[in-house]
Amino acid sequence: MATAYITHRDCLLHDMGSIHPEAAIRLQAIQDHLIATGLMDLLHPVDAPNVTREQLERVHLPSYIDELEAIRPKGTLVQLDPDTAMNEYTLVAARRAAGAVIKGTEMVIAGDVENAFCAVRPPGHHAEPNRAMGFCFFNNVAVGVAHALQALGLKRIAVVDFDVHHGNGTELMFRGDERVLMASTFQHPFYPWMEIVEYPNMIHVPLPAGSNGTAFRDGIETKWFPVLEEFAPEMIFVSAGFDGHFQDDLGQLRLTEADFGWVTEKIVEVARRHADGRVVSVLEGGYVPDALGRSVGHHLRALMRLND
Repeated sequence: MATAYITHRDCLLHDMGSIHPEAAIRLQAIQDHLIATGLMDLLHPVDAPNVTREQLERVHLPSYIDELEAIRPKGTLVQLDPDTAMNEYTLVAARRAAGAVIKGTEMVIAGDVENAFCAVRPPGHHAEPNRAMGFCFFNNVAVGVAHALQALGLKRIAVVDFDVHHGNGTELMFRGDERVLMASTFQHPFYPWMEIVEYPNMIHVPLPAGSNGTAFRDGIETKWFPVLEEFAPEMIFVSAGFDGHFQDDLGQLRLTEADFGWVTEKIVEVARRHADGRVVSVLEGGYVPDALGRSVGHHLRALMRLND
């Protein structure tokens, strides 16, 4: 079965300034790499729809959505925090980003594709119910998880997050929810500087700065997969952040594109055993264009099982 590649040109319109690392060139670099390597020809391309207000309100407060709409600028930037700004097209892009995950979720559950990768921006896993932060406005993965639970009838969903930064927003939305297991690995201590709190449905693999692929793989093998196997998810969502790459200066981990391919292969194996292969992966971080393109290429090869 095919892997859907879900994106939209509106995701290129969001702009936080000429020197900001979260820029449109990220998506262009991914597309260029996929075309150059022939991987694009093997994917099922899909245009992302707009997310609906109802879908957003499953994880975000109505007052927060209203606030973002009210402060939407025209012809300038509005700074929400030191790292996060809106231009006049930010919400246009953010609605497509969240809508991509809704579309991928529906396609995978319907059996139209085996899995999906959402090449979208802005990213989402730092966005909290009532706060934008860390380059994020709507929590794209959380929107998809809530849709699968509340609209599509799933009972057990796993979220795996291998971004260099901890997905604080996703954790806040689902900690204590027995229907959702979140397994994450991240550099620690590091942004968003949150204390690691143990919850039964939250599996953390914090890694010190300088950790390489061996530490990454060992931590995941030891802590993630025994719990994922026991949980037996009906679907897996991936917050796919590639900023742990050794060339990416927004973090200090020493991972390679092969490490991202390896963890994706392991995720796909769990999904095939327990979830009919159902995986929806969503782009989070990754800020060096060339390294990002290569890393996504390895990720997609694993989703498509080209290495089998």
